[in-house]
Amino acid sequence: MPAPVPFTLDKDVVIETRDGTPLRADVFRPSEPGRYPVIMTHGPYGKDIHFEDFNAGAYSIVDERGPYMNWETANPEWWVPRGYVVIRVDERGTGHSPGQMDLFSRQEREDYYDAIEWAGVQEWSNGKVGLLGISYYAIGQWHVASLQPPHLAAIVPWEGAVDIYRDWSHHGGILSNEFTDAWWVRQITGNQNALPAGADNPGHVVAKNVDLPQRFRDHPLLDETYTAADADLSKIQVPVLSAGNWTSFQLHLRGNTEGFTAVGSAHKWLEIHSGNHFTPFYTEESRKYQKSFLDRWLKDDASAWRDEPPVKLFIRDSYGGGRFRAENEWPIARTRWTKFYLDGATGSLGTEQPDRRSEVSYRAPEGGTVFLTAPFPEDIEVTGPSALHVWVEADTRDMDLFVTLINVDPEGKEVTFEDASGVGNRGPVVKGWLRVSHRALDEEKSLPYRPYHPHTERLPLEPGTPVPASVEILPTSMVFAKGHRLGLVVQAADRSDPSRFRHNDEQDRSETAFRGINTVHSGGELDSHLLLPVIPAADHQAT
Repeated sequence: MPAPVPFTLDKDVVIETRDGTPLRADVFRPSEPGRYPVIMTHGPYGKDIHFEDFNAGAYSIVDERGPYMNWETANPEWWVPRGYVVIRVDERGTGHSPGQMDLFSRQEREDYYDAIEWAGVQEWSNGKVGLLGISYYAIGQWHVASLQPPHLAAIVPWEGAVDIYRDWSHHGGILSNEFTDAWWVRQITGNQNALPAGADNPGHVVAKNVDLPQRFRDHPLLDETYTAADADLSKIQVPVLSAGNWTSFQLHLRGNTEGFTAVGSAHKWLEIHSGNHFTPFYTEESRKYQKSFLDRWLKDDASAWRDEPPVKLFIRDSYGGGRFRAENEWPIARTRWTKFYLDGATGSLGTEQPDRRSEVSYRAPEGGTVFLTAPFPEDIEVTGPSALHVWVEADTRDMDLFVTLINVDPEGKEVTFEDASGVGNRGPVVKGWLRVSHRALDEEKSLPYRPYHPHTERLPLEPGTPVPASVEILPTSMVFAKGHRLGLVVQAADRSDPSRFRHNDEQDRSETAFRGINTVHSGGELDSHLLLPVIPAADHQAT
């Protein structure tokens, strides 16, 4: 005999939105009558698609199993017996929900708001709704929480971008096309709703759904296409547990750190782990961590979430390991912001500004150059955001900067680390990008360690004239071991590492502006340096 199902499952429950369009949801709730807190997700991936069918490779390596597992969402078989209602909502135009799909739109977040408010007044609800999910199911949390639904009590955006332009569509103003194109076909278009008009779809004939990859291509500058979808993070007042991943710097990590910093909530925590994109969420340790947070804010359990540090960081070592360490703030207050100056004459990075000017040139788009520190005489920890402030020149009207920080061992080989893909790929320490015609800075929002570019205009280069450019390098944590070097790689295109986040769109990168000689200047009156967040040596032993 099969084991009894430990909950009641209500399939395809109708949630009516403010314009009358029905959303359909699966509600997993305790069989015992009562009022319970709610964990909700709302997104386009399909509530009825099993995790294994969605991504068999990922399913094979996560800790949880079961017939109700669903991609990047909470497993009801674990959560419902612990006193929660789990609700999965197919967003408009996807799965079993009719209408027109429009990702990252005002309509999407208003639908989410309506679903939260519906859940908050059901007879089995205690009136408190929490949000928990990975990736797309995290991004939506930032957006809907900024609308302040009255029944929303807490959010756990686990690896979730905030700024669609800067975090996702255009890295430093360069179209990040390869991931979006593949994701759109693999995870979105196959799940679009195709219900005909009729009794089950009154007045809501499925129109042509918005083509997100093409929208990104059609809007290379940051215009209202993106700003209309932005979340006003200052309006998020509910408790927030923002969980990031050092290896997700090509999509989500910036959202978790920027989101944590900018939310208006007085109750906020930042956790950054490492490893692939999906395994950490499903570990027993992570589930207990998530549950402690939600028990505190959805069940009013004063014994839960006690003495949790505001910031909890996994400090990575040079050998693929590391340990968590508690901190009080982000970035770390005791950081020694250290300038490492570029020297084009020697290809080196050092803490003294070279007296004489020098330069190094390479051909775009295939070329690049590397600057290396001397071998470190002792372990050195770099934890936090970084920035490259550099003088550059091209013999064309524009150039792209692809910046990578690498860990080089005593034999001169690059040390690589598990990336976010979960398929055995390995990558560098961290990256940053900038299209130099987008070099204008928002002086009010920029910080020395986090340049902030408006991306609202192009400033063409004058061939032969050096200009200053500041490149935002995403946050990281790495203890460079004694004898290792830190390398700064500057290139005109993506590296050859097996990243899914490549920038090779013909429309975006085929212009002659990106084919020519690029030059990096350094020394003398041209202050080209890498600003690194060095943590005092006493902190290297994480606890």
